[in-house]
Amino acid sequence: MQIGSLIRRSARQYGDAPCLTEGNRTISFREFDQATDRLGNALLDLGLRPGDRVGVAMPNTIQCLIAYFALAKSGLVRVSINTRETVHDLNFKLDRAGARAVIHNGINGLKAEFSVNRQQLTDMIENGRTTPCDVDRALDDVFRLAFTGGTTGKPKAVTLSTRGELVETNCIMSELLPDVRQGDIFLHGAPIAHASGALFLPTFLRGGHSVVMPKFDTTEFLQLAEETGATLTFLVPTMIAMILEHPDLASFKTKFTRITYAASTISPSVLARAEAHFGRVFAQTYGQAESPMVITCLQPEDHDRIGSCGRPYAVVDVMVFDENDSPLPPGEIGEIVCRGPQVMDRYWENPDATAEAFRNGWLHTGDLGKMDDDGFFYIIERKNDLLVSGGFNIYPREIEDVLMGYDGIVEAALIGLPDERWGHRLHAVVSGQPTLDAEQIMTFARENLADFKRPKSIEIWPELPKSAAGKILRRAVRDRVLNATPTT
Repeated sequence: MQIGSLIRRSARQYGDAPCLTEGNRTISFREFDQATDRLGNALLDLGLRPGDRVGVAMPNTIQCLIAYFALAKSGLVRVSINTRETVHDLNFKLDRAGARAVIHNGINGLKAEFSVNRQQLTDMIENGRTTPCDVDRALDDVFRLAFTGGTTGKPKAVTLSTRGELVETNCIMSELLPDVRQGDIFLHGAPIAHASGALFLPTFLRGGHSVVMPKFDTTEFLQLAEETGATLTFLVPTMIAMILEHPDLASFKTKFTRITYAASTISPSVLARAEAHFGRVFAQTYGQAESPMVITCLQPEDHDRIGSCGRPYAVVDVMVFDENDSPLPPGEIGEIVCRGPQVMDRYWENPDATAEAFRNGWLHTGDLGKMDDDGFFYIIERKNDLLVSGGFNIYPREIEDVLMGYDGIVEAALIGLPDERWGHRLHAVVSGQPTLDAEQIMTFARENLADFKRPKSIEIWPELPKSAAGKILRRAVRDRVLNATPTT
């Protein structure tokens, strides 16, 4: 089965029902199917061939999603890249993927043989050939290229197959969004170039109506949720924290039946406040570029297991390994590993990294974690973010969760600065309400953290650097702090 045939089937089933809305414009399922046909044919008429890589650098728009599924129909390999990145970063990814074309929102300086800006895209969608565009490719051929977050270095390109895309979609439909039906409205506030986009197709296949925001803004998000009657959404924990800090939150009437979150675990204090306002509607999904969206899932009714990322999806095998790749018993901390049909085939043109990631046949996630006696998994930290101070292992996320309990903090990052005596000197950087005071936060830390876990210094920034997926980049925080710290 091809992705394009699923689009066509939903067009038959739901016809003129509303499918996708951006601003004042709404298109139906039938119109979406026709638009993806016309664009798919127009791209092939440029001289592109099935298997060619095509970058898509667009914000959340109707055109962006049309482009995604036109590529699927035409057998072209999508390379999703986020418009928040610099032109240098975008070109690095286009070059790394060997992209022959790029579809973009008027970004100057992008390098590819074929450059399709938004106006050209509009013309191609309106004037392309109307015949069905259904290029049949093998299920294990590359469907799209995704890039790792770059939290530990240069992003790596991940090859994902049509088979993996279908498995991911089925997992989301059956376990993460099991109750989606026609009449549901999914509000996309997070970038569809990343996790939020993975929830479009499962919603589409059940007849749900997607509403896209070109850029996330807390006031606009709450207004749209109220105006559209949105029942579903996807957010990263930082966005949830920002919404909770909105001064008029109580005045907005929302009807969410499911709020999915990912990119990082949510701090217990933020979750408690979120459930108090929205109800017990939160579901967490844990995945990564190499196993997109689906490794484990924490259902709303299981959110009393503080810090858990849930149990494995039905088709995914998950374990915790020690440094010798031997399984660890429940309660022991090691590296989380997984395997299943959703996992990447390889890193694009990077056999050494592929071999390292797939030691002994398991995908090594790079996440330190543990499993409890009931099979629930807990992410403790990224392996590369583990700090050692005074001989103690320090897990930054644990300290960050405590700091997030301070009223007004929206984001927190704990880093280790070089220290001859302690190995690492703990330093925290936070952002949030303009009334935040470093000395008061330090007092809060002294009252709530053991002395060896306590930051020795705290900075307040307007915003913390994040990856395109919304994950805080501790490495970028550390580099910025070090560059601003005079040497002695």
